Amino acid sequence: MKKPSRPGKTPRDPLKARLDALHDRYLGEASLALDPLAIPRTFETAADQELAAFVAAHLAYGRVAPMLTAIAAALAPLGAHPAAAAAEPGALEHLRSALKGWTWRFHTGEDMAQWIHAWARLSGECGGRGLEPHLVPRDGAGADQRLSALVLRLRRELPGTPGLRFNLPDPLQGAACKRWRMFLRWMVRDEWPDLGLWRDYPKADLVMPLDTHVARISGFIGIGRRRTPDGKLAREITDALRALCPEDPLRYDFPMAHLGILGDCPGVRRLPGCAACPLVDLCRAGR
Repeated sequence: MKKPSRPGKTPRDPLKARLDALHDRYLGEASLALDPLAIPRTFETAADQELAAFVAAHLAYGRVAPMLTAIAAALAPLGAHPAAAAAEPGALEHLRSALKGWTWRFHTGEDMAQWIHAWARLSGECGGRGLEPHLVPRDGAGADQRLSALVLRLRRELPGTPGLRFNLPDPLQGAACKRWRMFLRWMVRDEWPDLGLWRDYPKADLVMPLDTHVARISGFIGIGRRRTPDGKLAREITDALRALCPEDPLRYDFPMAHLGILGDCPGVRRLPGCAACPLVDLCRAGR
């Protein structure tokens, strides 16, 4: 006769316990060494952190070490107080001159000058409150509708260069919007390592910033079955994690990503090397 389950237990409890253990494994500043979030965290004020995060998140692709160098160089012309510097009259021309010759993959110095100027303009429209008023769900428009509206506005207002177009995927057209989702996570979550600068945007509405590591590891543990790394897969993973942590589905994003980023997951389940991983018993890699 099958034993009745204990109250409060669900079939997903083993996964939650293992993800909680993975979460605890990547607590601490050492895990941020190869993360672009380390750069915004060097600033003190909320406005400076937000602008630095807006730049860092949208340059977060490619090899990590040169990417971090590129982010720091893009912010350098703004000095120790980038938000105030970006709001100064003539800031766009200053940035154009200072970033001439700067590049990162698809992005040019002109792209970055325009991107920083866009943040300053949007924040200024809301009395210097950053981008939260433009993105917080309200008036019947959900998180994706609000993000799509801002993306479409910026497509109209910014030059149509490859770098800036790369920054502006539309979630309502099926895009995963990884860099926007990461920026939102940094702004909204108020637990380490995130900044928790925004108070009105619900954590429960966040969607997974889908990168190759999260997509791969989600497949290994059975919460991401789609093969295409698109918005549907990001939603599928988020929904599975929301079932485990309804109030904060992105609690497990940082540890899952860093399991791959730091090279701790070889991609094939091997013992004894994988024995230390909290997910080893559930991992389907190589099976």
